[in-house]
Amino acid sequence: MNKAMKKRKLSVVLCLLGLAIHVQAGDTIQYSLAACREMALSQGCSNRSQQELQKAAELNRKAALAAMFPKVTVNGAYMWNSENIHLLANEHAFDFGTAGVNTDGTNYFNWSSETFLSRMATELEGTRLQQPILDVQNAAGQQIANAYQQVYDRLTVDMTHVVVAHAGVTQPIYTGGMLTQNYKIAKSTEHIAALQSEAKHDEVIAKVDEAYWRMVSVEQKHRLADEYYRLLCKLESDVTDLVNEGMATQSDLLKVRTKRGEAEVKKLQAENGLTLSRMALAQVCGLPLNEVFTVDAGGLEQTTLAGDKFDAESIVANRKELQMARETEKIARSSAKLASAGLQPTIVASAGYVYTNPSMENGVRSDWKGHGFFSAGVVVNVPIAHADDILRYKAAKHAANAMAMKTEETRELLTLQTTQANQRLMESQQKIAVAQLTCRNAAEVLRMAEESFASGMISSSELMQAQTAWMSAATDLTDAQTEAKMNEAKLLQYIGFNN
Repeated sequence: MNKAMKKRKLSVVLCLLGLAIHVQAGDTIQYSLAACREMALSQGCSNRSQQELQKAAELNRKAALAAMFPKVTVNGAYMWNSENIHLLANEHAFDFGTAGVNTDGTNYFNWSSETFLSRMATELEGTRLQQPILDVQNAAGQQIANAYQQVYDRLTVDMTHVVVAHAGVTQPIYTGGMLTQNYKIAKSTEHIAALQSEAKHDEVIAKVDEAYWRMVSVEQKHRLADEYYRLLCKLESDVTDLVNEGMATQSDLLKVRTKRGEAEVKKLQAENGLTLSRMALAQVCGLPLNEVFTVDAGGLEQTTLAGDKFDAESIVANRKELQMARETEKIARSSAKLASAGLQPTIVASAGYVYTNPSMENGVRSDWKGHGFFSAGVVVNVPIAHADDILRYKAAKHAANAMAMKTEETRELLTLQTTQANQRLMESQQKIAVAQLTCRNAAEVLRMAEESFASGMISSSELMQAQTAWMSAATDLTDAQTEAKMNEAKLLQYIGFNN
């Protein structure tokens, strides 16, 4: 396990110890919103993959920068050959005869019949002078054969072991802006990778917030269902006593029991909903799905950020989506300039040292004592008629213009989206204000109804209506508060949780 991973795990543990509230062993753990966020961010495989993409983009940018500096290369090659190279043929015909070298290393020379010595030997055939002429002819032919063999051997290149070694430096001097544009593209790509990582971070937090506040809402509704069920159970007990005393009818009791049965069903539904919402939050946070825990409902009544001074333009200017669109537009512009680089001259300088065996610095030799040689030069490439590069450049310019239009369209859509999110949050806050007033009124009506029922001034049906109204008002308040927290989380995602 590397040091960074250990540090990460330690921070998670410390966060959970500080933010997850628990008492004795066996008690239910209570997680805060910050703890849930940290757990979700620490366990996500997508976060680690995004970090790898960021590292790759960073290295690509460094590689594009390194391409502007000299490149040093060393090359070597070795080859074994079964045959040598002979620059002369093993037999050559001259006007006065034919000289040759046999495969076994011997040589020969055959005089042409048209030479003076050959004609004299023919004319003096059978005389005493023929043999001296033949001896002279044979001796001269042997000398020619020996000379030819020496030249033949000298012009034979030993190719049994061939070695070539080269060390060189290449430095681009001018490439029409190709290297510069490649660096700009790599830099924009690195920025996009960082923005994607930040956007993924905000997306994970937004998902956690949504699942968290949904569980808080369900917990609140579960408590309301329990309280509502308890009220109806007490009412059923009271009405039963009244029936026994003859002050209420069986019909009143049946109505209460029916309502109590409905409340029991709602209580069961709330319990099931709580289990599902807990599993959903556990899945987002990377916890076991069967783990039982609660969440801190603190802060449900508080929402901020919405207001008339809301500046959508400044928020949109910092939106990750718009910044990525702008970086993509920069890449398109650089791609167009990159295409134009193919229409401009390129200048590249190079220098190197070459060693070969066989060596050719002083004839062709294969004695492994040869010396290499240095070389240096400049290569200039001037394109004259490159119709394909011209068309690619025009196409790249149109693509860049289209990307600029798309960036502006993205800005407008993000402005609309951010403004709508702010308006939804303001509407949610207004709903909370109305729901709080309604809930206070319903609670007061319920209190008065309970007092009136206890004094016999109203029936059980009227009390049940007050209880139902209180239950509905409390549920509406919880829904309004949850909706506001989710709208707040969405707006925070647009603003950026780190901002």
